[in-house]
Amino acid sequence: MAIKAVYWDIGGVLLTNGWDREQRADVLKRFGLNTGEFTERHRLAAPELELGRMTLAEYLDQTLFYTPREFTPDEFRAAMEAESQPHADTLALARELSGRWRMYALNNEGHDLNHHRIQTFGLHDCLLAFFSSCYLGVMKPNPAIYRMGLHLANVRPDEAVMIDDRPQNAEAARSVGMNAVHYRNAAQLWEELAALGVT
Repeated sequence: MAIKAVYWDIGGVLLTNGWDREQRADVLKRFGLNTGEFTERHRLAAPELELGRMTLAEYLDQTLFYTPREFTPDEFRAAMEAESQPHADTLALARELSGRWRMYALNNEGHDLNHHRIQTFGLHDCLLAFFSSCYLGVMKPNPAIYRMGLHLANVRPDEAVMIDDRPQNAEAARSVGMNAVHYRNAAQLWEELAALGVT
Protein backbone atom coordinates (compact mmCIF):
# COMPACT_ATOMS: atom_id res chain seq x y z
CA MET A 1 0.00 0.00 0.00
CA ALA A 2 1.36 3.45 -0.95
CA ILE A 3 2.11 5.94 1.79
CA LYS A 4 -0.44 8.76 1.99
CA ALA A 5 0.45 10.46 5.28
CA VAL A 6 3.61 11.29 7.21
CA TYR A 7 3.48 11.81 10.99
CA TRP A 8 6.31 13.76 12.63
CA ASP A 9 7.48 13.85 16.20
CA ILE A 10 8.48 17.45 16.96
CA GLY A 11 10.95 17.30 19.85
CA GLY A 12 14.09 15.43 18.84
CA VAL A 13 13.13 15.36 15.14
CA LEU A 14 12.01 18.72 13.70
CA LEU A 15 13.29 20.66 16.72
CA THR A 16 15.40 20.01 19.77
CA ASN A 17 13.47 18.57 22.68
CA GLY A 18 11.39 21.21 24.40
CA TRP A 19 11.69 20.38 28.10
CA ASP A 20 13.47 17.05 28.35
CA ARG A 21 16.22 16.03 30.77
CA GLU A 22 19.01 17.97 29.03
CA GLN A 23 16.96 21.16 28.67
CA ARG A 24 15.86 21.02 32.31
CA ALA A 25 19.43 20.49 33.54
CA ASP A 26 20.70 23.44 31.48
CA VAL A 27 18.05 25.88 32.72
CA LEU A 28 18.22 24.73 36.34
CA LYS A 29 21.99 25.20 36.34
CA ARG A 30 21.67 28.74 34.96
CA PHE A 31 19.22 29.64 37.70
CA GLY A 32 21.28 27.92 40.39
CA LEU A 33 18.49 25.55 41.38
CA ASN A 34 18.58 22.24 43.25
CA THR A 35 18.14 19.56 40.58
CA GLY A 36 16.99 16.79 42.94
CA GLU A 37 14.21 18.81 44.54
CA PHE A 38 12.93 20.08 41.20
CA THR A 39 13.11 16.64 39.57
CA GLU A 40 10.86 15.06 42.19
CA ARG A 41 8.24 17.78 41.76
CA HIS A 42 8.59 17.64 37.96
CA ARG A 43 8.03 13.87 37.97
CA LEU A 44 4.61 14.32 39.54
CA ALA A 45 3.50 17.34 37.51
CA ALA A 46 4.89 16.61 34.03
CA PRO A 47 2.30 14.00 32.94
CA GLU A 48 -0.53 16.39 33.85
CA LEU A 49 1.19 19.15 31.86
CA GLU A 50 1.68 16.99 28.77
CA LEU A 51 -1.84 15.58 28.92
CA GLY A 52 -3.25 19.13 28.81
CA ARG A 53 -4.68 18.98 32.33
CA MET A 54 -2.30 21.59 33.75
CA THR A 55 -1.11 24.92 32.32
CA LEU A 56 2.55 25.88 32.21
CA ALA A 57 1.87 28.52 34.89
CA GLU A 58 0.36 25.86 37.16
CA TYR A 59 3.30 23.54 36.48
CA LEU A 60 5.78 26.28 37.42
CA ASP A 61 3.79 27.09 40.56
CA GLN A 62 4.08 23.46 41.66
CA THR A 63 7.68 22.80 40.65
CA LEU A 64 9.34 26.17 41.47
CA PHE A 65 7.20 29.01 42.74
CA TYR A 66 5.79 27.26 45.81
CA THR A 67 8.47 29.33 47.59
CA PRO A 68 9.89 32.84 46.92
CA ARG A 69 12.50 33.03 44.15
CA GLU A 70 14.97 35.69 43.01
CA PHE A 71 13.56 35.47 39.47
CA THR A 72 10.09 35.70 38.00
CA PRO A 73 7.97 33.04 36.28
CA ASP A 74 8.28 35.03 33.04
CA GLU A 75 12.09 34.95 33.25
CA PHE A 76 12.11 31.21 33.83
CA ARG A 77 9.58 30.59 31.07
CA ALA A 78 11.72 32.63 28.62
CA ALA A 79 14.71 30.45 29.49
CA MET A 80 12.62 27.32 28.90
CA GLU A 81 11.47 28.59 25.52
CA ALA A 82 15.02 29.53 24.49
CA GLU A 83 16.01 25.86 24.76
CA SER A 84 13.95 25.13 21.62
CA GLN A 85 16.08 25.24 18.47
CA PRO A 86 15.43 23.92 14.95
CA HIS A 87 17.01 20.82 13.48
CA ALA A 88 17.58 22.83 10.32
CA ASP A 89 18.25 19.97 7.87
CA THR A 90 15.23 17.98 9.01
CA LEU A 91 12.96 21.00 9.04
CA ALA A 92 14.10 21.80 5.48
CA LEU A 93 13.27 18.22 4.45
CA ALA A 94 9.79 18.50 5.96
CA ARG A 95 9.20 21.76 4.11
CA GLU A 96 10.37 20.17 0.86
CA LEU A 97 7.90 17.28 1.30
CA SER A 98 5.08 19.64 2.29
CA GLY A 99 2.39 19.96 -0.35
CA ARG A 100 3.29 16.58 -1.86
CA TRP A 101 2.26 14.56 1.20
CA ARG A 102 -0.32 14.92 3.94
CA MET A 103 1.79 15.65 7.01
CA TYR A 104 0.88 15.88 10.68
CA ALA A 105 2.58 16.24 14.05
CA LEU A 106 2.09 13.47 16.58
CA ASN A 107 3.90 14.41 19.79
CA ASN A 108 3.90 14.64 23.57
CA GLU A 109 3.87 18.23 24.84
CA GLY A 110 1.95 20.66 27.03
CA HIS A 111 -0.30 23.37 25.51
CA ASP A 112 1.88 26.40 26.15
CA LEU A 113 5.22 25.08 24.95
CA ASN A 114 3.58 23.30 22.02
CA HIS A 115 1.94 26.54 20.87
CA HIS A 116 5.19 28.50 21.29
CA ARG A 117 7.16 26.02 19.21
CA ILE A 118 4.55 25.78 16.43
CA GLN A 119 4.38 29.58 16.11
CA THR A 120 8.09 30.33 16.55
CA PHE A 121 9.29 27.83 13.96
CA GLY A 122 6.36 28.12 11.53
CA LEU A 123 5.45 24.44 11.78
CA HIS A 124 1.92 25.17 10.56
CA ASP A 125 3.48 26.02 7.19
CA CYS A 126 4.28 22.35 6.53
CA LEU A 127 2.01 20.38 8.89
CA LEU A 128 -1.75 20.13 8.39
CA ALA A 129 -2.67 19.37 12.01
CA PHE A 130 -1.12 18.81 15.42
CA PHE A 131 -2.13 15.58 17.13
CA SER A 132 -0.43 16.50 20.41
CA SER A 133 -0.87 14.77 23.76
CA CYS A 134 -2.21 17.98 25.30
CA TYR A 135 -5.12 17.98 22.84
CA LEU A 136 -5.81 14.24 22.67
CA GLY A 137 -5.41 13.47 26.37
CA VAL A 138 -3.17 10.46 25.74
CA MET A 139 0.60 10.18 25.35
CA LYS A 140 3.07 8.17 23.31
CA PRO A 141 3.94 5.34 23.51
CA ASN A 142 0.31 4.42 24.26
CA PRO A 143 -0.93 2.80 21.02
CA ALA A 144 -4.20 4.75 21.43
CA ILE A 145 -2.59 8.04 20.39
CA TYR A 146 -1.45 6.55 17.07
CA ARG A 147 -4.89 5.13 16.39
CA MET A 148 -6.45 8.52 17.17
CA GLY A 149 -4.03 10.27 14.81
CA LEU A 150 -4.92 7.82 12.05
CA HIS A 151 -8.68 8.13 12.64
CA LEU A 152 -8.56 11.95 12.72
CA ALA A 153 -6.71 12.02 9.39
CA ASN A 154 -8.82 9.18 7.95
CA VAL A 155 -5.72 7.18 7.03
CA ARG A 156 -5.16 3.43 7.21
CA PRO A 157 -2.16 2.34 9.31
CA ASP A 158 -0.35 0.84 6.32
CA GLU A 159 -0.77 4.14 4.44
CA ALA A 160 1.10 6.09 7.14
CA VAL A 161 4.64 6.49 8.38
CA MET A 162 5.63 7.75 11.86
CA ILE A 163 8.99 9.48 12.36
CA ASP A 164 10.28 9.46 15.94
CA ASP A 165 13.66 9.74 17.66
CA ARG A 166 12.68 7.36 20.48
CA PRO A 167 12.83 3.65 19.55
CA GLN A 168 9.93 2.78 21.88
CA ASN A 169 7.66 5.30 20.16
CA ALA A 170 8.58 3.97 16.71
CA GLU A 171 7.89 0.42 17.94
CA ALA A 172 4.50 1.50 19.31
CA ALA A 173 3.59 2.98 15.91
CA ARG A 174 4.49 -0.31 14.24
CA SER A 175 2.35 -2.17 16.79
CA VAL A 176 -0.80 -0.54 15.35
CA GLY A 177 0.27 -1.31 11.77
CA MET A 178 2.00 1.95 10.81
CA ASN A 179 5.31 2.14 9.05
CA ALA A 180 7.89 3.83 11.28
CA VAL A 181 11.33 5.40 11.01
CA HIS A 182 13.56 5.64 14.06
CA TYR A 183 15.08 9.06 13.39
CA ARG A 184 18.81 9.64 13.90
CA ASN A 185 19.64 12.40 11.40
CA ALA A 186 18.26 14.07 8.27
CA ALA A 187 20.35 12.03 5.80
CA GLN A 188 19.26 8.72 7.32
CA LEU A 189 15.65 9.90 7.42
CA TRP A 190 15.72 10.92 3.76
CA GLU A 191 17.07 7.48 2.81
CA GLU A 192 14.46 5.56 4.81
CA LEU A 193 11.59 7.72 3.58
CA ALA A 194 12.74 7.25 -0.02
CA ALA A 195 12.69 3.48 0.52
CA LEU A 196 9.02 3.85 1.50
CA GLY A 197 8.32 5.91 -1.65
CA VAL A 198 8.18 9.25 0.19
CA THR A 199 10.39 11.47 -1.97
